[in-house]
Amino acid sequence: MKESLKVLKKAAEIQTQKSNDYQNPNSRIRQADYYQHGCATLLDLMYAKVLRMQSVLEAMESDPDYQPNFESLDDSCIDIINYASFFVSYSRGTMDGQDPARDFLNRLPKQNASTSV
Repeated sequence: MKESLKVLKKAAEIQTQKSNDYQNPNSRIRQADYYQHGCATLLDLMYAKVLRMQSVLEAMESDPDYQPNFESLDDSCIDIINYASFFVSYSRGTMDGQDPARDFLNRLPKQNASTSV
């Protein structure tokens, strides 16, 4: 199996494990609840992850002995893969807990002037 496919498989396994913690069937919290502004929130999360990775890379460039304390660059990449899959799910309106009356930014549609009284 290609290494890139192994990475995707690992990302799917982690997504499943985390979803069992974060959207436990015994909890009222659904996945969409985490993304107040829909895909915009997910993009913010991905951007923050990229910034963290950039910081770690810069530390590694300046100090050959530097090791991240918590998340490796691999871990961060897998998180971005999963955030990207959440983005697609939300943009398609298929995320668990997503309000089908709201758009991909979690906004209610604008009222048409001809239909409002």
